[in-house]
Amino acid sequence: MRKRKSMHAIKVQAGSGNVYADIGVPDAAAMLIKAQLMTKIAELIRGQGLTQTQAGHLLGLPQPKVSALMRGNFRGVSERRLLDCLTRLGSDVQVVVTAAPRHRGSGKLSVVFA
Repeated sequence: MRKRKSMHAIKVQAGSGNVYADIGVPDAAAMLIKAQLMTKIAELIRGQGLTQTQAGHLLGLPQPKVSALMRGNFRGVSERRLLDCLTRLGSDVQVVVTAAPRHRGSGKLSVVFA
C-alpha cells in the first residue's frame, strides 16, 4: 500500500526561546528560570545517586515535595529556595549584576551554568 502525501501545509512558527511565554503562561520569565534551576537540581540529585527521600533530607524538603519538583511542579517555590537547594547539593552559586545595554532599556534575568 502506498502512502499518500498530504497536500496541506503545516504552519511552523519559531519559538521565542521561552516555552512558557510561547504558550501564554503568566510570569513566564520566572517560570523559565525555575525550570532551568530545577533541571540542574535534578541532574545533581541523579548524579549523586540520591533517592528522593535522601534528597529531601539534604534539601530540607519532604519527599513528596522533591517528587513534585522533579516532575516540574515548582509553582509556589521561590527562586531563592531553588538556589539554596543547589548550594546544599554542593554547588557554588554566584549572582553577577551588570549594566543592561542602552538599546534594551531594561535588564533581563538569565541563568548560566559553568
